[in-house]
Formats: sequence, structure tokens, C-alpha cells
Amino acid sequence: MSLSITQTPAQVSPAQSPIVFTVAESTGVVYSSSFQYVADLYYWTGSVDASGSYKYTLVKYPNNSLVGIFDVSKIVNSTLTDLAEVNSSNIKYLAVDFYTQWQSGSVYVTGSHVKSLRYKALDGYSVFPEQINQSIESKSIHWPIMSNGPVTQSFLSSNYGNMTVYTGFYGLGYDSVCDNVRYSGSLGNAKLLVSGNLDTQNQTQHIPIGPNETGFPLSPSSEWFTIQPYSGSTALGTKIYFEQVCQQKYPNVRIKWKNRFGQFDYFNFYMVSKTSFKSEKRAYQPQLGSWQGTSLQYQDYDSGNLNYLVDSQQALQVNTFWIPENYNDILKQLLVSDEIYWLYNEADNDVRPITIATETLDFKTNVVDKLIQYSFEFKYGQNYKLII
Repeated sequence: MSLSITQTPAQVSPAQSPIVFTVAESTGVVYSSSFQYVADLYYWTGSVDASGSYKYTLVKYPNNSLVGIFDVSKIVNSTLTDLAEVNSSNIKYLAVDFYTQWQSGSVYVTGSHVKSLRYKALDGYSVFPEQINQSIESKSIHWPIMSNGPVTQSFLSSNYGNMTVYTGFYGLGYDSVCDNVRYSGSLGNAKLLVSGNLDTQNQTQHIPIGPNETGFPLSPSSEWFTIQPYSGSTALGTKIYFEQVCQQKYPNVRIKWKNRFGQFDYFNFYMVSKTSFKSEKRAYQPQLGSWQGTSLQYQDYDSGNLNYLVDSQQALQVNTFWIPENYNDILKQLLVSDEIYWLYNEADNDVRPITIATETLDFKTNVVDKLIQYSFEFKYGQNYKLII
């Protein structure tokens, strides 16, 4: 028997998109009508070596090319249930043990085993036209910064917030991707040390991007600053430039949402914003009067029409300032995000869950519109009445 793995995923894969292994058997037994490829799937958190026993067994008959193609993403993704707000390193290790089986006479014969290397899956997704099993480093020009945000972004002097850098290890050599982040600003420079290890819960690290955020290494009065990840003295990815904008007459609404890497991007909606309140009611007509008394009477406070169900729905509508076209990509990720928060009081870390109600948005381009404005509507995740 000669079983081999002919296609493997990237060392780090987004779990909401395919994580594909392909196996092939080189001997003639593959032509047997009972021949099957079998995959025992292992996944785990914690130490890189703590795989334990396998969790699922998947079985495939050979396809027209006589190979077995296994996509384990749906199983692995179903285990990544933590909110990004709770677990910023929502990552699993995984490995697969492959073998073959077929019927010979009245018994099943099991072929030789071949086990994959260890891989990692994070709570994210790929987009078209990215290829199956594409390396995650090529999914963002800023990697290991886990964002597709534009190269130039803005901030307000009142802002808090963090971006995330991937600090985990790749491959069998466990070479560190990022060990420091350099800040350069209008009022000086600084270096922030970051670290990763072989524990999946420590594969990412927050770096501050708000001048009031704890650990921000520059003066909070900086009018601009850049962030650039490094491995030792080697720059990684494309730096991001942040430029301060003046406070506007409208109250700022700062939103953060889980992006395609399972981390948060932020945006300040500092044009006009509105909140709305809608109540929903169901009514019934009660039976009036003293039917259990000696005579039929009713009281002045009795009503012939009562509500038996009263609920509410609160909504938030926000508008962007004039922004360039390069914000379009992360705003698309906002439209499909399953975890969004309104930073209601940044100083107190008061976040309020919301869901996006906007379903359709006509994305504009600079060719036609130069600078662009967009409007979004959100629904409160916690309505006025507390109902458990």
C-alpha cells in the first residue's frame, strides 16, 4: 500500500471557508468497488501537542480521479463558538490521520496510515477570488495586523480601541511571525514588545490604536502616528497611518465589528446620528363585569381592550463623513459581520451589542463620486424591556 497526502491546507486557515486535504492511493486496490478513504479528525485547544483522541471519522469513496478530498472546515468552525469580545484568540489546532479500507471476501481490510502535520484554524473566512488553502499572510497587505483596513485611517482625540496582531508560530520550525510593533508619531517614536507561544489561546495580541487606550506608547496629544509590525529588525506587512480629525458638532458614534480574521475593526460615525424607539403590541378584549357576584356590574377602571404582549425595538442610524473609496472593503465586512458593538461610553468600556439592519448598500467609487458618504442602520441587541 502507498497512501499519500497530495493537498494540504495553509498553516493557518480561516475556518468558515474550506480547509481541504486530498489523499491518493497508488495501488490497484483503489479500483475495488468497496474501497474507501478514511480520515480521523483531531482538533484541540491549548498546547500544540495536546491532541488527545480523534473527534470525528469521515469516509469518502474515490472520486473520478481516484482520490479522496476532505473539507474539515464545517466541523472545526462549529467548535469556534466564543465571541470575539470574550476570546480574541479563537483558534483551534487540527490534524488528520488518513487510512484506507476495503472489503476482501467477508472481511474489511485496513490499509496503512499517514497522519498530517498540525495546522491551525481561526474564526474567519476567505473571499473570492482567493484560492483554496491560500496562505493567510497573503490575505491582507498589513499581515500580521489582522485587518483589511485602508492604509490611511482617522482617529479622534477621545478614542479608545485596539487592533490585533498575529503573534503565533508557523510550521514545524515554530518561527515567530511578529515580536514587536513600532509606533512613529508627530511627538516621538516607541516600540511595543509582543509575544506568542505554542498555546492556541495566546496566538494573538492586542495593540492600542486609540490615544486614550491603556498602553498607548505615544503621547495622547499626537496629531498622527503609524503602526508597523516587526520580526526583530525586519518590517512585516504595510504600515497603517492614523491621522487625527477634529471633533464635529454631532456626537461621535464609534462602532467596532468582527472582521474576516475574527478580530475587531473600528469606525467613527461623527456625522448626524439618530436613535428610534418602536413598540409592538398585541391586544385582547377581556370579559367585563362581576360574573362571579350576585349581580352583573363593572367598574369605571375596567377596560374592554387590554394589551397582553408589549415589546420594543430600538434602532440606531449613523452616517459617515466624507471618506475615500479604500474604506469599502472593511465596510463590506461590517455588512456581513455577526458581532457588532456600539462603544457607548469608551472611557468606561461600556459596549452595547447591535446588529446591522442595512441589507443593501450601493458602494461608490472615487472615479464618479470623489469622496463618499454612507448611511447605516443598526438594531439594538438589548431592547428596552428586559425579557429572559
